[in-house]
Amino acid sequence: MTKLIGVTRPNFLTLPLVCIFAAYAVSRAHGALIPLSDLLLVILLGLSAHISVNAFNEYFDFKSGLDFNTKPTPFSGGSGTLVQAPHLANAAILLAVSTLLLTMATGLMLVWLHGWALLSLGVVGVLVIYTYTQYLNRSPWLCLLAPGIGFGLCMTLGAAWVFSAELHAGAWVMAIIMTLLVSNLLLLNQFPDIAADKKVGRRHLPIVVGTQASAMIFAWLHIAAFILVPIAVLAGWLPSGALLGLASIILLWPLLRGVIAQPDAIASNVRLLGLNVGFIHGFPLLMAIGVLLSGQF
Repeated sequence: MTKLIGVTRPNFLTLPLVCIFAAYAVSRAHGALIPLSDLLLVILLGLSAHISVNAFNEYFDFKSGLDFNTKPTPFSGGSGTLVQAPHLANAAILLAVSTLLLTMATGLMLVWLHGWALLSLGVVGVLVIYTYTQYLNRSPWLCLLAPGIGFGLCMTLGAAWVFSAELHAGAWVMAIIMTLLVSNLLLLNQFPDIAADKKVGRRHLPIVVGTQASAMIFAWLHIAAFILVPIAVLAGWLPSGALLGLASIILLWPLLRGVIAQPDAIASNVRLLGLNVGFIHGFPLLMAIGVLLSGQF
C-alpha cells in the first residue's frame, strides 16, 4: 500500500503550505494574533484538500485511459501510480472521497469557530475539488481559472480570513497573486499532454487556441502577478518588505523567455516546467518572508 502514496503526488503538497504561509504573513502584518489551533486546522484543511483533488485526478485519468497515453515528467502527466498498480484504483477513489470528507469536516469546524460567511468559500472549494478533472477540463477558461480559484481565492483568502477575522486589502492581493500563479502552474503543465488530452475530450487553452497564444496568456498572467506587488506596496496594501518577492525575477525572466520562444518544445524541456514550479513557490515565499520581516504596519 505504500505505492498509494504516489496518488497523493507528495512532491506537490508544498503548494498549500505556501498559500497558508502567505496568508499567515499578511495577517501577522495586519496585527492578527493567530492561535496555534487555527493554524493547524487550516494546514490540515489545505493538505487534505490538495490530496483529495490529486487522488480524484489520478483515479479519473486512469479510468478514462488518459494516463496510458501520457508521458509523465517530474512536473506533469500525473504520477503513473495506477498505470503501474491498477489494483490500487479502488483505494485511490476511497482516498479521494475520504480526504474530501476530512476537508469538509475541517472546513465546517472553522465555519463554526469563525462564522458562517466562510462557508461561501468552502462550497466553491469543494466543487472545484470534485468537478475539476471530470467537468471543468472541458471548458477552456474554467479549466484555466479553477486551480487558481481553489488555491488563491479559496485557500489563501480563506486562511487569511480565519487568521485576521476580516478581508483586508493585503489578503486580497495575496489571494489574487496565488490565483494567477497556480492557474499558470496547470496551464504550462498542459502543454506536454495536448495529444493525450484531446483523446479524452479535454478542451483546455493549449488545445483550443494553440501553444503560441497559450504561451502569451501564460506570460501575461505571471507578469500581472509580478507587477501587482509594487502596486500593492505603493497603495499601502502591503508593507515594503513584500518587494523581496521581486528577487524571483532571476527565475521569471528565463522562464518567460523560454516559453515564448519555444512553446511547442515544452514537452521535451523539463527545465522550463521546473522553473515554473520554482517561480510559483519562490515568488510568494520571498514576498511572505519580506512581509513578516517588515513587522506590523
